[in-house]
Amino acid sequence: MTWYRDAVLRLLVAGSVLNSVAFFATLPFLSIYLAEISTLSGLAIGAVVGSVALIASLGGFVGGMLSDRFGAVALIRAGVLLNCATGLALAMVHDVGLVIALTGLLGVGRLLTEPSMKKLMSVAADGTDGSVFRIRYVTLCLGAVVGPLLGAVLYAVDSRLIFSVPAVVFAGYFLLLQRNLARLRSVDAHEGDERGRLRDAVNDRRLLRIIAAGFVLFLVFSQFESILPLYVRSVRGPDAVTYFSILLAVNAALGIVMQFPVARLARRVSASRMAFIGCVGFALALLLFRMLPASAVLPFVGVLVWTVGEAVLFPMPDMAIHTFAPNGRKGAYFGLAEVRYLGFFLGPALGGGLLGISATTYFTTMAVVIFGTWLLLGRNHERTPDRPSNPTERDAVAPVAG
Repeated sequence: MTWYRDAVLRLLVAGSVLNSVAFFATLPFLSIYLAEISTLSGLAIGAVVGSVALIASLGGFVGGMLSDRFGAVALIRAGVLLNCATGLALAMVHDVGLVIALTGLLGVGRLLTEPSMKKLMSVAADGTDGSVFRIRYVTLCLGAVVGPLLGAVLYAVDSRLIFSVPAVVFAGYFLLLQRNLARLRSVDAHEGDERGRLRDAVNDRRLLRIIAAGFVLFLVFSQFESILPLYVRSVRGPDAVTYFSILLAVNAALGIVMQFPVARLARRVSASRMAFIGCVGFALALLLFRMLPASAVLPFVGVLVWTVGEAVLFPMPDMAIHTFAPNGRKGAYFGLAEVRYLGFFLGPALGGGLLGISATTYFTTMAVVIFGTWLLLGRNHERTPDRPSNPTERDAVAPVAG
């Protein structure tokens, strides 16, 4: 990977870390906070918290279109400022209705920043195979580990700190952007033909197959934190929480470690084979999870191969889009691709229904379904050499913010 040689990519990776830590320091504890300050039912609380991802998913295309129209840098700055203001507001208000409305704004902040961040990374990494998106996945793993630990400490001190402290982190992120505006704008590409962007994205069959592949991937992946715990509880009983918490911790740690050997493997193996390897990892893991009644150790082996599948597959849709989307329209392409995250919403419902039939039906079906990702994704992702992008004049625009 050559991202560390480019000042813009280093800056974007640093920003991605800050964004992930701030987000994961808030969201996992939002449901607990709502339960404490309101009489909302569990279903209602789940809907409020889920609205963040739903708004970001369905609105991602709008954010991407705006990114192409006004520039990715402008959208990222607007989204970060909105997240900062929303966090401060949540720390100060007590009315449940306002808290619910402000929670929705967190989703708006994500629809502004996520497609724009991906677009800017892709344009900055022009001429490479998009391996920077594997680094972006690592930043998400770091955020998923560090953020909840930070949030747990903050919540223990004062529940409102899970909003105010991340707001400070977002403010720091904004200052980082401000300090490097000239450098970021030097790689920002945008066009004015909105109809052309919309038409190209919606009619591009490669993009539609990638969206379908991502939808299948997230439909299966969502089982790990939604339905698998129910299965563990049915088998392990009272110690299910402790057992599953260890599984989660192992998965989070391996998610960071696995990405680097996977990246080396990706340079030697075609994208189609990599997608197949990832699907085999998920399928094998699901079958090993099914063996929990027979062995408490086999699910940990399952987590190992599950994480291999995760590390292989997660960055691939964005890497594929990077290879064929025009620079001036990448916002629309990455934005429309956010629709694939709807798999996170439908996956638990489908998984719960299948588990209600039988555990064997559930795990076998999911192990088969995941190969839809390989069939769809393998046809799109043309492997290109991992060539470093030229830092050129970008590195001379401004010093790297520390």
